[in-house]
Amino acid sequence: MNKKDIKILLVDDEPDILEIVGYNLSQEGYQVITASDGAEGVIKANAEKPQLIVLDVMMPKMDGIEACEQIRKIPDLKNTIITFLTARGEDYSQVAGFDAGADDYITKPIKPKVLVSKVKALLRRLKTDDLGIPIIKIGDIEINREEYKISLKGKEMVLPRKEFELLSLLASKPGKVFKREDILDKVWGNEVVVGGRTIDVHIRKLREKLGDTSFKTVKGVGYKLVE
Repeated sequence: MNKKDIKILLVDDEPDILEIVGYNLSQEGYQVITASDGAEGVIKANAEKPQLIVLDVMMPKMDGIEACEQIRKIPDLKNTIITFLTARGEDYSQVAGFDAGADDYITKPIKPKVLVSKVKALLRRLKTDDLGIPIIKIGDIEINREEYKISLKGKEMVLPRKEFELLSLLASKPGKVFKREDILDKVWGNEVVVGGRTIDVHIRKLREKLGDTSFKTVKGVGYKLVE
């Protein structure tokens, strides 16, 4: 997908944020749409069908959490990437954001160039959001889902099935935080009941084999694979 075909919706009640962020993303070639509150954001999201939505949390009329929940109810936007841009850093607001259906969280203030880089990283998920893709490449890691093989810096490795499935899930959307309950559902499903510690053990093993910096723990939420 070309940049000129990508729509980004910015929702924030601060005009300066909309102007500065919107300008920098427009300079990169993206189509930028803006809204000044959550209610307007939901309306424009439904009308424009953007690939990425950047939502502030604290807004009038409808806050970002409620707006995210409303957007996730729109069938055509189920694959849209949603990230929060907010000055609030408390754990509870981050958890609430992920529970509402957000994919990521950006804390402001943030330099425009850094934000643009973050947006580019988020948009790369559009290429790997389908678990049916046979080969996924994340940094030095290449995952061949059809052959159940991975390679690290060109060196082939064999992982136990659950470690492979966990890695494949995290790699399907690099940077996205997968909640523990979603990991248990997608990797273990209706198999023998397991606890959260099972995920921790598998993540620890993957860190030992692939590098500790590849995985990030989001306290109280889950895990993500970083690029």
